[in-house]
Amino acid sequence: MQSEYHRWYSPNVGHDMQMKVFGHYGRPLLVFPCAGGSFHEFEDFGMLDVVRDHVEAGRLKVFCVDSLDNQSFLKKDGHPGDNVFRHEAYDKYVVNEVAPFIRDHCKGNWKIALTGNSMGAYHSVNFLLRHPDVFDACIALAGVFTLKHLVGDYWDENVYYNSPLDYLPGLNDQWFLDNIRQAKIIVCSGQGAWEYPDDAIRLKQIFAEKGIDAWVDLWGHDVNHDWPWWKVMLPYFIPHIL
Repeated sequence: MQSEYHRWYSPNVGHDMQMKVFGHYGRPLLVFPCAGGSFHEFEDFGMLDVVRDHVEAGRLKVFCVDSLDNQSFLKKDGHPGDNVFRHEAYDKYVVNEVAPFIRDHCKGNWKIALTGNSMGAYHSVNFLLRHPDVFDACIALAGVFTLKHLVGDYWDENVYYNSPLDYLPGLNDQWFLDNIRQAKIIVCSGQGAWEYPDDAIRLKQIFAEKGIDAWVDLWGHDVNHDWPWWKVMLPYFIPHIL
């Protein structure tokens, strides 16, 4: 399998960010790591192996990026408002640096699919909803979809606009809704240990209220928040975004 390592200084983030690319051709898939994870996590935990056939056949091209969560939502010291605001730098990095890199690498004006597990699932949904002109599909596995789980009682505008369960009910902008309705949205949650199926259920309700045709799939009570299940989920859903 063809693979490449890339690293560059991000003017939006203020330091170097790393990426790994797998494949020679195909639908671009941007992978977010789990909470505070790195660009090589997808490969290290065997997730690349479960989509290898699609990559080697030229149906899928995978782009794995670093996280900035430890400087934003997961940061324990400092003011929570400053920490949450740090995510806006990551947002600009992904949209203004990574997305153009992907389009150039794929030699076309592609829209980009997103995936991730846990915190990566949150990012997949949030980035698609905020930027449906850039991203047109997501497979979000075992995510949480409100920042209240992470920031507790703290609340400001940046928390609100990065918390899908909170901002989506009030989203009435027709441009956003029209673009989101054209996207392929897949959200999957187990109902076992450490999972948050209530977030997925609420997200499904809001999608239905907004006329967004999303596939929200709840798996069984034996399905825990862990890599072995995510390695089953991802290849099950991948064909539906190709």
